[in-house]
Amino acid sequence: MDTISIKNLFKLKSVPIEPKEEPFSKNEAALNEESSEESRKRTYHESGYRDSSRTSGNHSTLSICLDAVYSKFQNEEKEMVEKQQKLKESYVNEQKNRETEIKALSVSQETKEEQLKTKNIDIENHQHTIEALKSEILDLPRNPEKYNVKATRGASTKFWIGAILLFPISLYLFTFYISTSYSAFFKNFDAKSTVIQSVLDAQAFSKAWNEGVIEGAFVTLIPFVFLGLGFLVHMFGENKTTANYIKLGLLFIVTFVFDSILAYEIESKLYELNKTFNSPPFDLTIAFTKIQFWGIIFAGFIVYIIWGVVFDFVMKEHREKDKIKNEQEIRQKKVEFFQEKISALKKEIEEILANIGSIKESVIKTRGRIEELQNIIDGVIIPTKDYKLYASEYVQGWITFIGEKIAVSRTEKQIMIDDCIAAYNTNLETVGANSDNQNLVYLSSL
Repeated sequence: MDTISIKNLFKLKSVPIEPKEEPFSKNEAALNEESSEESRKRTYHESGYRDSSRTSGNHSTLSICLDAVYSKFQNEEKEMVEKQQKLKESYVNEQKNRETEIKALSVSQETKEEQLKTKNIDIENHQHTIEALKSEILDLPRNPEKYNVKATRGASTKFWIGAILLFPISLYLFTFYISTSYSAFFKNFDAKSTVIQSVLDAQAFSKAWNEGVIEGAFVTLIPFVFLGLGFLVHMFGENKTTANYIKLGLLFIVTFVFDSILAYEIESKLYELNKTFNSPPFDLTIAFTKIQFWGIIFAGFIVYIIWGVVFDFVMKEHREKDKIKNEQEIRQKKVEFFQEKISALKKEIEEILANIGSIKESVIKTRGRIEELQNIIDGVIIPTKDYKLYASEYVQGWITFIGEKIAVSRTEKQIMIDDCIAAYNTNLETVGANSDNQNLVYLSSL
C-alpha cells in the first residue's frame, strides 16, 4: 500500500515553527491560489463521499482511509516545491545565522586562546624575574659591586666580629674606670696591699655605694663618660674635615689628661704610703718616672682608643650592611610585587579557561542545531493545520454520504456519524494535527 511505503521512507519528528506572515502577492496569484485551494478541498470532499459509498460509511474503514489520506497529503506537500521553500525559509535563515554565530565563536575562542598564551608567557617571565631577584638577594652580601651597590663585601661578617669584640672591651672599660676612679678619689690605701690590689679593687662598685649615693653614682656613671667620648670619636670621624680633626685631637687630649689625673691620684697615694723623711714631695716629675703611672694611663687610654676605633668600625660596617640590607629589601618588595601579578594572572587565566569552555559548549550546541536544521531542510515539512482542514473536508464527504444514502434509523445514523467523528479525532491526534505545533517535519531516513 502507498501508506506503508511512505512510512518506511520517512520518519516523523515534531518541530515547532513560529507562525509567519505570507509575503504580499499580486491579486492574480492570490486568486489562483484561492481557486487551487477550493479545488483541493472539493477533491478531498468528493474522495470522502466516494470512499464512504464503497464501504457503506463504516467508521473502522474510515480510520484506514484517513491514514491513506494523510499519506496522499504528504506526497502532495512534497511535490509543492515553492511552498516547501517558503516553509523552510525560516530554517534556512536560522541556519545561516547559526553558521555566522559559529564563525564569531571561533574567532572569540582564538582570541581567548591567544590571551591565554600571552598570560602564560607573562607568568613564565615573572617567575624568571623572581628567581633572578632571589638569587641577587643571596649574592648581594658577597658581591655588592656586581649590582652597583657601594658597600664593602662581607660587611655583615665584619659587623658581627666587631660587635663581638666591642662587648668584652666595653666590659673591661667599665671594670677599669669603676675601679680606678674609686681608687683615685675614695679609697684608703693599705701599705700591705700590692700595687695591683690598690689600683684594681674587685669590690670597688659595692664599696662606693656603701659609702654613699654620690660615691656610688660617680663610679657607676664615669665609664659612660669615656664611652661617650669614644662615640664622639666615631661622630667626628664621619666627616673628614679640618674642624672635625681638631675636635678629634682635643678629645684624645682630654681623655689623656683625665687618665693622667686618675693615674696621678693613685700614684700619689701609693707614694705617700712608701715615702721616707728624705723623700721629696710628690709631683709630676716624680710621677713621670713611675712605671705604674704610665701603666694606669695606657691601661685606660689605649683601651679607650681601641674601643673608639672598634666602635667606629662597627658603625661603618653596620652602615655598609644597611646598604646591602636596603637593596635586599628593595628586591624582596619586587619579588612580592611579581608574585601578586602572577596570582592576578592566574585568576585571569581561570576566567579565560572558563570562557573557552563555555564557548566550546556553545559551538557544540550550535553545530548540533545546524545539523538539525539541515535535516529539516532536507526533509519534508507537513503543515498539519492544513491537513486538518482537508481531512475535515474528507470526513464531511464521508458523513454526507451517510446522511444522504444510508437507510437506517436516525439514532443508528447518529451513532455512525459519532463513530466517524471519533475516528477522525483519533487520526488527528495520531498525526499531531491537534498539537500546538504548526508543522511536522519528515526527515529522510535514507
